[in-house]
Amino acid sequence: MDLNDAVLTCAVNMEWTNAVGITGRKLAYKTATLRLVRNDLRELFVEVTPEKLKPLKFKLKDLMVHKKFMSEGKATFNFKAEKCTLYLSNAPPGTLMFFLRTIFVKMNGNEGGSQPDDATLQKKLREHLMSGKPSSFNDVSPVTTAEMILARKKAGLLSKGSVTTPSPQGAKKRRFEELKEEKERGTMPAAKKLYASTTDESLRLSEEQMEVLRACTSGKSVFFTGSAGTGKSFLLRRIISALPPDGTVATASTGVAACLIGGTTLHAFAGIGGGDATMQRCLELASRPANAQTWRKCKRLIIDEISMVDGQFFEKIEAVARHIRRNDRPFGGIQLILCGDFLQLPPVIKGDFGAAPTATPQQRFCFQSSAWETCIQCVYELKQVHRQSDPEFVKILNHLRIGHVNDSITSRLAATSKQKIEGNGILATQLCSHTNDANSINESKLENLDGDKILFKADDSDASMTRTLDQQIQAPSQLYLKVNAQVMLLKNINISNGLVNGARGVVVRMEKDLPVVRFKNNQEYVCKHERWIIKTASGNHITRRQVPLKLAWAFSIHKSQGLTLDCVEMSLSKVFEAGQAYVALSRAKSLQSIRILDFDAKQVWANPHVLQFYKGFRRKLMDTTMIPLGPKNKDKKPGDKAANSALAKLKKSLINKPLVSIS
Repeated sequence: MDLNDAVLTCAVNMEWTNAVGITGRKLAYKTATLRLVRNDLRELFVEVTPEKLKPLKFKLKDLMVHKKFMSEGKATFNFKAEKCTLYLSNAPPGTLMFFLRTIFVKMNGNEGGSQPDDATLQKKLREHLMSGKPSSFNDVSPVTTAEMILARKKAGLLSKGSVTTPSPQGAKKRRFEELKEEKERGTMPAAKKLYASTTDESLRLSEEQMEVLRACTSGKSVFFTGSAGTGKSFLLRRIISALPPDGTVATASTGVAACLIGGTTLHAFAGIGGGDATMQRCLELASRPANAQTWRKCKRLIIDEISMVDGQFFEKIEAVARHIRRNDRPFGGIQLILCGDFLQLPPVIKGDFGAAPTATPQQRFCFQSSAWETCIQCVYELKQVHRQSDPEFVKILNHLRIGHVNDSITSRLAATSKQKIEGNGILATQLCSHTNDANSINESKLENLDGDKILFKADDSDASMTRTLDQQIQAPSQLYLKVNAQVMLLKNINISNGLVNGARGVVVRMEKDLPVVRFKNNQEYVCKHERWIIKTASGNHITRRQVPLKLAWAFSIHKSQGLTLDCVEMSLSKVFEAGQAYVALSRAKSLQSIRILDFDAKQVWANPHVLQFYKGFRRKLMDTTMIPLGPKNKDKKPGDKAANSALAKLKKSLINKPLVSIS
């Protein structure tokens, strides 16, 4: 997916109206391809090509685009001159955004206006007719930097104002007058959302991420993994935006992870509760009309944080999918896209019913289930770390991920206990192994501050879903704040200014009943209400409006998964799970932003079953990527035995390498 994409495949409905606005001709195509083309006169057209039919072309003149539901894969093109309206639906949201952006940039990115004037067109048309050449249409050229800058300028996005420093009122007034004149002239309206700066290099997909994206869009069932900070969640959001909304269900094992990708929890989607019942009971629960309809509509099932899904539950939903869809293929023919790192937090499961309290369930991880191997076609591992840029810290984290701690790592991490990481009145966030400990610390610290507590109450679209929203969204339903309260930002407000999800700050004052927060980079921001959206299993959306803050004297390790913290302190003495210490340490951006109070090498370990799985995973990865070149040599000679033995040794050494490359 690239900014230069000028091709879109989706469902298209067309309607033509007469002079009095009555609809006459109608056409509907379940699948059609839209392309941006130019004719010999350099005029822009949208070419609509239905399957096995001739293309239709619409001139981009007097065009009105409705893009309110662009995030749902819907848009409307109203061609006033041709009295035709195109209704686009089931378009991949990301591709649709790029397609609309290309239209706006091409129409607004020329100094002389978006289209040649009538006199120039008449002259060119006469020359073309006199030449006797047949008309031809060509794809538009890629968007250039100059076109993008000019289009952003026309959209009013190159002003001196920013998120924290608004533009002067005079500039806003002048911009309003310009937009009013453009509307009266009938020119293309400025689409500010489309010009958002997503072309930044840091937001582009790397080559390894593009490889995963191509596999997902080609219809293959994929599992991709990677260490903390390799951009798994970022890539998953891009994958979701590149797939058609109809039939695509985004889920996650936890509510917080589901909210980050705009989906629902896997348990809510499956419709079998916690999966503790017998298989027969699970099939009965999933066969209820609402649940069965959800399963039948699903074509692509996305599961984030797959490492926290236990094996028995995974096996049960695979059987449910085959039963409800009446399809004997793995998962009933549903395309699976699984993402997660089994070396991070494991599943939280109950013991088997009737078993001894100390008994360990047989299938703790989903890769231990019999359904795993039959469901996954392609496996990938992301290796480029984006969260941490310090090579020394990345190297340490790679060792900790596989449970390996030597004396040099122990001394380096123990030395952090003496370093000062606070600044600008911002105290370090203490990561706790238990959620209750974090809540107790935050409440007591807030009570000890001077002044009265101020309540910020969330506005939920459905009051009966408040508890569900609390489980899936970091923003609380009730937030008490005081001046000097330590807080954390819960939304990406301005990435270039460092106002990102996980940024640490302190409340310095209240303005117009809103908290003003000073962050570690000295930026001050008035925290206005933001909106969070979660999706239910039935596809309905529930929203919450709340100030994007949370008390941050302490945070639990489980709640911190997916966050990047710039000032963190931790005690690992109460770590009780494999991978928990690694997850806590990998939240930090660098060794300079972390303080470990009582580092003990015994608190760092990896699950042996997971290590064995990744050994086989790498073998499978090597088998699929190492393709022998040339024909097989059938005439083997006795002298080739030594060469074959050397090759076998090389393969064995590659397989026995550690899970990460440590240089």
